Amino acid sequence: MFGKINDEIINELINIVGGSNVITKKEEMEDYSHDETTMPEIRKYPVVVVKPSKTGEVSAILKLANKKKLPVSARGAGTGLCGGCVPVYDEIVLSLENMNRIIEIDKDNMMATVEAGVSLMEFYKAVEEEGFFFPPHPGEDSAFIGGAAATNAGGSRAVKYGVFRNFIKELEVVLADGSIITVGGKLVKNSTGYSLLNLMIGSEGTLGVITKAVIGLISSQEVTYTLIVPFASLHEAIRVVPEIIRSGIMPMAVEFIEQDVITLSEKYLDKKWPGKNADAYLMLIIDGAADEVDRLSEQIGQICMDHNAVDVLVTENKQKQKEIMDIRSHIYEALKPGLDEVIDICVPRSNIAAFVDKIHEISEKYGMWLPTFGHAADGNIHTHIMKVGVKEDKLDNSQYEGLKEKAAKIKEELYGYSKEAGGVISGEHGIGTVKKAYLNISLDDRQIELMKSIKKVFDPNNILNPGKIFDL
Repeated sequence: MFGKINDEIINELINIVGGSNVITKKEEMEDYSHDETTMPEIRKYPVVVVKPSKTGEVSAILKLANKKKLPVSARGAGTGLCGGCVPVYDEIVLSLENMNRIIEIDKDNMMATVEAGVSLMEFYKAVEEEGFFFPPHPGEDSAFIGGAAATNAGGSRAVKYGVFRNFIKELEVVLADGSIITVGGKLVKNSTGYSLLNLMIGSEGTLGVITKAVIGLISSQEVTYTLIVPFASLHEAIRVVPEIIRSGIMPMAVEFIEQDVITLSEKYLDKKWPGKNADAYLMLIIDGAADEVDRLSEQIGQICMDHNAVDVLVTENKQKQKEIMDIRSHIYEALKPGLDEVIDICVPRSNIAAFVDKIHEISEKYGMWLPTFGHAADGNIHTHIMKVGVKEDKLDNSQYEGLKEKAAKIKEELYGYSKEAGGVISGEHGIGTVKKAYLNISLDDRQIELMKSIKKVFDPNNILNPGKIFDL
């Protein structure tokens, strides 16, 4: 099906990017053989890693690959959770790490132009120094802009401001044949033909390699508050969220979290979560003018207390807010040593409480710990299928009997129930290789065939990230 990557090909790659930007030694390719997915079965070493520093080099690499029918996986920081940047075949891994320039921050149009290898951490800092704010926060600041665009990353702040798709205005993309296109523009409106821009966003590197992005920004908000609201049960915490939204309040973020995973993350970071002696919490972030945020905090607090909240803790201090977000963002890392797989089902927010009840029911049915938290106001639920239990605030290293069989049944039940609840199998992590076997649960055969047809138009030789999302 594919050509062979031999010494001649490697020499041609060296001629394109230089010898220091080509890796062929296996011991130097460890970091390129996996993403953050904990499933060892998807790990695979590339044949060669190539690191271009400009778009013309990406073009030359793909022209060569397309001519010789060589599979190529584009890679950002490797922070994904579905195997989307991990080779399936004997492949070239095309790493964008050297394309890391912030080209422009356009104050008049409130947009930034950056290369694909710029990290979110660097991007946040640069735009904040210019008095702007970029709302999407997928949770891993080391992720690259190109990868975040390719997966349509979301995160906790999607409730008020939306996901990456809402902020990407223009993309420079290298297609499978090496041609370079620019889709979108520094525009607020665009109804000029099909939106190739939106087609590229979330395509997981299967239609083209994103090399540059123009990203919309907003003005920095005057103040931001973080509210921690403890409840006696997770069900009570989730039930109050629709009441907050119906009141006309739109927080930046609304998260639901249980105490057991907070305790693990606290220990992992050696930091303290505000409030104790509760089984579950809502974490809300609100922003805006000071007077308005004060008013909204009081209103949210009253709604929560009217619905059995134990307390309402308001944090205005930025350092304390960062500590709270760090604890929330590192729950995955704290769970990772005992994790089999994390799934990120998304359902209508009105169905979150019922879905969480279903998770608890399945947990009892199979006798497995399924810690669950997520974005309570946008319906994105992160359920962790664990290889271990938890005991005395620590991961219990005893392995569950029949883990793989149970895990497969749990996924089938949860994915099936997501469809019944009007949801999808992935809200923000993507499909990659890990979820492609379940794609037909969310999408019917005709939709999948249309997607395959689009793939064939953009990439007739199937060299771009083959084996991801679906098989041709």
